[in-house]
Amino acid sequence: MSFTNTQSDTLNRQVKLASRPHGKPVNDNFELATTEVPTAADNEMLLRTLYLSLDPYMRGRMSDAESYADPLEVGDVMLGATVSQLVNSNVDGFSEGDIVVAYSGWQDYSVSDGEGVYKLSKDMSNPSYGLGVLGMPGFTGYMGLTDIGKPKGGETLVVGAATGPVGATVGQVGKLHGLKVIGVAGGEDKCKFAVEELGFDQCLDHRADDFEQQLAAACPDGIDIYYENVGGRVFDAVLPLLNGHARIPVCGLAAHYNQTELPEGKDRLSLLMSNILRKRLTVKGFIIFEEYGDHFPEFLQTMGKWVSEGKVKTKEHIVDGLQNAPEGFVDMLYGNNFGKTVVKVADPK
Repeated sequence: MSFTNTQSDTLNRQVKLASRPHGKPVNDNFELATTEVPTAADNEMLLRTLYLSLDPYMRGRMSDAESYADPLEVGDVMLGATVSQLVNSNVDGFSEGDIVVAYSGWQDYSVSDGEGVYKLSKDMSNPSYGLGVLGMPGFTGYMGLTDIGKPKGGETLVVGAATGPVGATVGQVGKLHGLKVIGVAGGEDKCKFAVEELGFDQCLDHRADDFEQQLAAACPDGIDIYYENVGGRVFDAVLPLLNGHARIPVCGLAAHYNQTELPEGKDRLSLLMSNILRKRLTVKGFIIFEEYGDHFPEFLQTMGKWVSEGKVKTKEHIVDGLQNAPEGFVDMLYGNNFGKTVVKVADPK
């Protein structure tokens, strides 16, 4: 599958769901198509994509399994947040040239009535940050930790996928709240970055043969908050170390997204439930904008200040070109990215 590698003023390149993955997605699950650039009607605006966000939740929407949101249909344009520039606008409060965050999906152009679209500051040095630390992932990390995790100085926080956009935010905000922060990531380079650049107290490689023993040694006083991004082996190692009244914000389960059936082995549901009861754990899943949308302006002000002051740092993994979005997405699910995965589609005009 192929189409032009550069954005056009007259054609709209799109990446569509060609078939539902069975297990991990492959390139054949995507279709590259070209159509005409849409036209904005009354009370609408035409958006041109500059950056596209790639996020693990998209894998769930490719499946037709029951979930918190309707699945994509085969033939639909892949969904996703974008940083876009307004080509023209018939919507009050938006003007030609504005840089915005929208949900245009994997395509060059889209039409919006303005719902769910917000403007970025014109002096923002990295507009792509609106898809990461200053966007949905950063907001997810911030609210999950502060509202569900309820951090108290001196407590121990463990966060999986520690160098991803959510985990990196969680760990750094945890340090700002006076927590001992233990990250979990895949590989020596990521762990080194978490400690030396993000300021985590320690970061452990979940691929290590003795990972469970390393985690227990890193948390001699137990774990008070576990920010769940991955599940799998990491959660298995965390569970026996949880303290009474520990809090677990459940953001993602990356280790399980490609499963096609329940894992083999003993049914451990009773073990989990007995821990929830005996330790009086708080385990809460959340969908960020459904439950916390009204907090976004507060978050943006707080996080924007921290980023500008260097108190919160971020790392991006840039994929060049819309045509490479499928490969970048699969790489992300395999953990081959390092930081927030963003597709650069075009430059602003």
